[in-house]
Parts: sequence; C-alpha cells; structure tokens
Amino acid sequence: MTSVSFQPGPQQTHGTEAPSAWVQRWSHLVKPSGTVLDVACGRGRHTRWFHARGHAVTAVDRSSEALAAFSLPAQTCEKIVADIENTSWPLEGRHFDAVIVTHYLWRPLLATLIASLAPGGLLIYETFTAGNETVGKPSRPDFLLRTGELLAVCSSLRIIAFEDGFAQGVEALDCQAGTAVPRFIQRIAAVRGEGGVGPVRYRLV
Repeated sequence: MTSVSFQPGPQQTHGTEAPSAWVQRWSHLVKPSGTVLDVACGRGRHTRWFHARGHAVTAVDRSSEALAAFSLPAQTCEKIVADIENTSWPLEGRHFDAVIVTHYLWRPLLATLIASLAPGGLLIYETFTAGNETVGKPSRPDFLLRTGELLAVCSSLRIIAFEDGFAQGVEALDCQAGTAVPRFIQRIAAVRGEGGVGPVRYRLV
C-alpha cells in the first residue's frame, strides 16, 4: 500500500498555500489554547494557522527540509521528523485536542489518529476520493478514499460535518496556486465524545 500527499504545480510549493477552507471553517471547534497535531504537515500551512490562533502545535512530517521551511517558537511548536508509514508511531500514548490531516492518506494509520484524540478532541480530515481518477492525479485507488470511507472510519465519533463530492472553482483553489483544479474530495469534521451533562453546542458555520 502506498500513501500520497498532493503535490501542486510549479507555481507554488506544497505547504505554502493558504490554509484549507475546510480547516478554517471548523477551527473554532478546537478548544481555546488546545493542543493540535498536524499530520504530514508539509511546510506548515496549517501548523502556522493554528499557532496564530493560540494553539500549541505538534507538526509531523517525514521531510526535515519541509519542517525547516517554517520557523515558530519551540515552546509552542514541536517539530517531529518521522516516516510514519515505515516506523512506529512517534506519539504513542499522547493525545491532542485536534488532529488535522489534509491531502494525505495512509490507511493503516487511521485508527491511530482516532485514538490520538483527547476527550472532546476534533478530527479535521480532507483528502481525495474515488472519482478523482477521472479528472487528474492522484488516480490510484490506494491514494483515494472510497465513497463514504471517512464516515465508517469515524463511526465512534460525533460527526459534525461531512462532504463527499466534486469541487471546482473557488473550492478547488487550495490545491494549486492560481488555478482552479477540479477534484473529487471527501472531508469530515468529527469530535470524540467527552461525556458530561447535556448536549455540547457545536456551533455550525
């Protein structure tokens, strides 16, 4: 099995794009000053986004060059170089108030990511899904979520929002600088239950 992290065209380096609109939309559900894990972070576009919002961020990527491309205070930004597909999970036993994954799929890790959520923790996941092979790359099934796959993966969580479909125009702009790249994408925002009395008010936007 092979994983993929989307690589944009020559106009822009992966990780320097604006934060995903989906990530921005649901960032308010991370508890104030909560800890955030940015998986396969690339050059840190979401690491920087959450750090600017007052969160301590742990950024994981296999590329030391990518991690070196952005600079944030070590007290609030932990950088970890790790090949999370071929070595043991480097954050065993640690839990986060949010786990963020975009443009990356490695199915053996999905259960670990869910388990890394603290009570009340938020998962924001967005990547390519079945159908993308008709419009471009990635096109191999290993690289594409199956229809509704994130719903099944997150069955133990409370689903706040889910989309599985075709994006174009403005919705596709965070894939490649300056051009609207049609793509089939699947994305979810889901929360690990934390118990307590009465329903939690997850604000929709």
